[in-house]
Amino acid sequence: MTVIWQQQVFALDARFNAHRAPNHPNFRTLYIRRRNQLLREYSKGEDTVLRRQYLKIRTQLLQQRYGLAYDQASVQSRSINARSSTVVEYVSESPDYGGWEPHKEAADSLVPTRQAEASRAIVGGTTIAENYAFVGVHHIFDQHTAAVTMVKFAHNDRSRLCCASNDGTVSICNVTSRPPSVDCILTGHKKAVTGCDWSAANDLMVTCSLDATLCLWDVGSQSCLRTVKDQMSAELLACLFQPANNNMVIAGNSRGMVQVLNVSTGIYPRGGSSKLGGRVLSLACDASGQLLWAGNDKGTIMSFMFDLETGRLSKGRRLVVGDQCVVTSISWRAWISREARDPTLLVNCANNSVCLFRVMDREGGLQLKRKLSVRHKNSRFLIRSTFCPIMSFRQGACIVTGSEDSSVYFLDIERESKAVVNKLQGHACPVLGVSFNYDESLLATSDYQGLVIIWSRERS
Repeated sequence: MTVIWQQQVFALDARFNAHRAPNHPNFRTLYIRRRNQLLREYSKGEDTVLRRQYLKIRTQLLQQRYGLAYDQASVQSRSINARSSTVVEYVSESPDYGGWEPHKEAADSLVPTRQAEASRAIVGGTTIAENYAFVGVHHIFDQHTAAVTMVKFAHNDRSRLCCASNDGTVSICNVTSRPPSVDCILTGHKKAVTGCDWSAANDLMVTCSLDATLCLWDVGSQSCLRTVKDQMSAELLACLFQPANNNMVIAGNSRGMVQVLNVSTGIYPRGGSSKLGGRVLSLACDASGQLLWAGNDKGTIMSFMFDLETGRLSKGRRLVVGDQCVVTSISWRAWISREARDPTLLVNCANNSVCLFRVMDREGGLQLKRKLSVRHKNSRFLIRSTFCPIMSFRQGACIVTGSEDSSVYFLDIERESKAVVNKLQGHACPVLGVSFNYDESLLATSDYQGLVIIWSRERS
């Protein structure tokens, strides 16, 4: 129960933190970090009644100080007993976040079946709720002065985290050093950085920006190897490395074009551009690099076939998620267990939903399998979500998503109701970026004010 109380107090302070010293953002960040430290150090063994009284009195004092209301009753905490262990689960009473569409039969299940004993044994046989009971704030980074729109851990790496910000910079952090540190800040873009991606070997990084340029960085030397202007001089809104050939980068721009760039030569190959329309905000490739999906601000997801030799793009299947529904994030995963092999797309939409699609054919056709409500209506907030890296080895599966209500949600996509496994509260504004490190020991989340929180399963 101490963990629940700590997070409630931390969330309360985070909500009011935006109103503290409005002209001194560094002080606000220092304050919330110190509060988190004090909660860890001085809350052991306290009486439950005293905790409740403290939370009530502090809420009243903050309301009187800043003249704002905080509906503490809107957040209910409860615990569930699983395998003789108490696991924290946070449930929001409003809105309803348990809206996954029910699957009618077991054959329609997206994840390993109950017979997957060997797969579950790999992760110790823990339940979804047990495995994702993230409770501790490992560290808080505040090096950016504007929204951090994307965070991304390096491939197969526990430590290195990339943060792309609207302040025009990209930072690389080491989250496991003692203490966690900012290794470098990459400066080269003149406007907001809208996307970033690590190469397969983590030695290179690609970033794109509203200044209509794409930059290739050498991570080791922290230098920019190449800057390439968009061939239409349009704002670049998304980018990623071609998984099978890191000499090629795929980018989407504000004029509806999906483009392939050979970053070794700085040349856009012939046939490597295709029109989607709208503003291309999100991109995802399958592991082979032969299928690409792009989403825009008109609610359309288009698949493309990618020619690995020439970089040529060919249009595949077109899906309209919703009329004028902004597609802010697309992630691809294949289920690698023996019991369920279907590749899947995870899609965030600015119509208050997170959608899970099954990839149906070699042309990238999609079929909706699950739909969950999450607070996301304002199209200027590019909310993102992610698959949990080890999901294929246990019964059930979990995704993590940001939201406009300043919370981070862990969702079990196999539950027909009450899909929320855990809810993290610590941000004071919309949560935009989410990223796991490869072994799921740490979760990074970023928000609209530029704060990055590193969460861990253990109390830090």
